[in-house]
Amino acid sequence: MTEEGDFLEGEEGALRVAVAARAAARQLAVVPSEKKSEILRMVADGIDESHAAILEANRADVRAARTTFKENLLAPSAFERLELDEGKIRSMAAGVRAVAALPDPSGRVLSRTLLDDGLVLEKVTCPLGVLLVIFESRPDAVTQIGSLALKSGNAAILKGGRESARSTAALLDVFTKAFASFPEIPAAALSSVADRAGVDALLALDEHIDLVIPRGGYDLVRHVQATTRIPVLGHAEGICHVYVDRAADEAMATAIVLDSKRQYPAACNTMETLLFHREAAERFLVPLLNRLLEAGVEIRACAKTRALAPSLATTPATEEDWRTEYGGLILSVRLVESLDEAVEHVNRHGSHHTEAIVTGDKAAAEAFLGRVDAAGVFHNASTRFADGFRYGFGAEVGISTSRIHARGPVGLDGLVTYKYLLRGSGQIVATYSGEDARPFRHRTLP
Repeated sequence: MTEEGDFLEGEEGALRVAVAARAAARQLAVVPSEKKSEILRMVADGIDESHAAILEANRADVRAARTTFKENLLAPSAFERLELDEGKIRSMAAGVRAVAALPDPSGRVLSRTLLDDGLVLEKVTCPLGVLLVIFESRPDAVTQIGSLALKSGNAAILKGGRESARSTAALLDVFTKAFASFPEIPAAALSSVADRAGVDALLALDEHIDLVIPRGGYDLVRHVQATTRIPVLGHAEGICHVYVDRAADEAMATAIVLDSKRQYPAACNTMETLLFHREAAERFLVPLLNRLLEAGVEIRACAKTRALAPSLATTPATEEDWRTEYGGLILSVRLVESLDEAVEHVNRHGSHHTEAIVTGDKAAAEAFLGRVDAAGVFHNASTRFADGFRYGFGAEVGISTSRIHARGPVGLDGLVTYKYLLRGSGQIVATYSGEDARPFRHRTLP
């Protein structure tokens, strides 16, 4: 960890921190699992003990950000994610303890194969190496990333947004103090950069950094993807749908829709478009929309929806609404005539993040689950369940909509790869070639 205030800037500083992180990652790879868990438990205790200082730093960030927010320089969703309270700090500490209690994902033997007598091949999980994580607002990203990186044996370089700089520093200080008690943990296991130039310089260091994880809005993710040759894990948008099928129960659908939109409107797993089968709409669309309106949600509805609910204060939806992540209390609503139409809409306009169907028809549910292309597809459950902590991962470094390596909320398993370990007793390839070649046994071992 860099010392307090020791933020590295520019190309030279970026190279220095990346090289140090690579060395730290190699040391971390052989730290025993129980030692890593012990450190994380100390970090969790430190979060509890430092809650007053963390809240004070966060209040300073929030005061400064209010001006930025009023000047429309900070998105409402980003502002909402910035603010901490006692409950969020307790949740951060609980998340770190949950990660400490999880099995170590590194060093697991995935398979063993007997190639020949005295020649055994093992496929074993190992850390990715060095992570660069760029996040906007959300100070809780520090504890999530720090704990997951340490537990999986990876070094992490963090770049938080300017709006959360004080909160980020206060949380990093907790890790610094915990690391100081464990000489086997290198200081550079968790480091940070402060300026934008430092980030751009790090994005060019593909020989030192193994994975970039951007956690923020569309512009940030697209900038990172366009700037670096390093693999990028993340998602640019969270355009999530709830489809209320013809066989949906009214009370269940109402609860799921309200939770998917209202529970935390700024989250990337919040519902942005509600699809309603006509038969269900004729039964309870109007009272459900009225509940949303009473809850302060602005409704942008298709022509069929508005015709069915002419007395409600809705505005016409445009094509742009179907592909917009609002990040707030706005919802687009479309009436569909069939499950096929709902699936087609989701696959065309969704961001492959999280989609849900509400129905009592098992066949319809299975068709939706199988045909919808997304990292998470749910039946009779809120889209808000798409979260590493709720999935039992302890925390998450982010959510990926990629089909490669890791998909959905990414926890410990998404931060390891594997390598092959071959243990022999003097064998050479020439023995297994030519007319008198010795045959391989290729037998799977327990």
